[in-house]
Amino acid sequence: MSSTQIKKPLGLQILIYGFVLLWFILAAFPFLWTVWGSFKVELDFFSKADWTNAISGARTQVVYGKAFTGAGYDGAWIQEEFWRAFRNTGIVCFFTVLTSLTIATLGGYALSRSGFRYAFWLLIIALIFRALPPITLVSGYLLPFFQWNIWGILPTTIIVLVAINQPFTLWMLHSFFQKIPKELDESAKVDGCTQFQAFKHVIIPIMWPGVITAGLFSFLLAYNDFAITAMLLSQENQTMVPKINSFMGTTQTEGNVMFAVAAVVSAIIPLFILVMFFQRQLVSGLTAGAVKG
Repeated sequence: MSSTQIKKPLGLQILIYGFVLLWFILAAFPFLWTVWGSFKVELDFFSKADWTNAISGARTQVVYGKAFTGAGYDGAWIQEEFWRAFRNTGIVCFFTVLTSLTIATLGGYALSRSGFRYAFWLLIIALIFRALPPITLVSGYLLPFFQWNIWGILPTTIIVLVAINQPFTLWMLHSFFQKIPKELDESAKVDGCTQFQAFKHVIIPIMWPGVITAGLFSFLLAYNDFAITAMLLSQENQTMVPKINSFMGTTQTEGNVMFAVAAVVSAIIPLFILVMFFQRQLVSGLTAGAVKG
C-alpha cells in the first residue's frame, strides 16, 4: 500500500485541523480586529463601558451618522501627512535593500570561493557585530553626524541600517553560495567565461531564491525599525513606525489614537501584499536554498 493511501486516524485529523484553525484565529484576529476598529471612533474601539460598542459603532453613529468612518485615515494621511512617512520608508527600504544585497552578494560569493583562512575570521567578526544590540552601535554615529551636520536626513540613516544589517545578509548569502557546487564555476570558465561572467550568468540565476529571501529580511529590518530611525531622523524625515508612535502622544501632549490605528493598518497592508507576492521564493529560499537536484 502506498503512503498516499494511508489515512490518518480521525482523531489526529481533528487535532491537526483544530490546531491550524486555532493558530489562524490567534494570528489573524488581532489584525482583523484592528482593521475593523480603524473605522470607528476612539470611544467605540476602546470603550470601557461596553465592549460591544466596538462592534456596533454606537458612538461613531452619534458623531458621524453611520457605524463606520474613515476619519482616522483622513486624519493620519491628510491632516498629519502620513504619506510623507510612507514615502520616506519606501526610500529608506529601497536603498537599504539595494546596497545590502549588492555588498552581500559580491562579498558572500567571494568568501564562499576563497580558500584563505581570513574568510572564516571575517565571517566570525561579522557575526559578533550582528550579535550586538543595534542601539549600542547607533550611539557611535551620533557625534560625527552632529559634527558634520548630517544628522536627521535619510542617507545617513540608510548607511547605518546597511551597516547593521550587512553581517546578517552576508552570512545568509554566503551559506547559499556554499551550497552551489564550485564545479559550476569551473565549467563556465572552461567555456570561456571570466570569474565575474560565471558569477553573473551561471551562479546568480540559480541564487534568486536566496537573494530574494535575504532581500526580504533586509526590507523588513528597514521597514519595521523604530530605535534607529527614531534616533537618527528629524521629525520631518520620519519613517512610518516613529510617525505612528508620535500619534500616540506623550505625557505632555495629547495624541490621537485612531490616527495611530489607521496608520498601523496602512503600514501592515504593504507587508502582507509583499509576502504573498514573494511567498514561493521566500519558502524556497528558507528551505532548499539555491540547490537544484
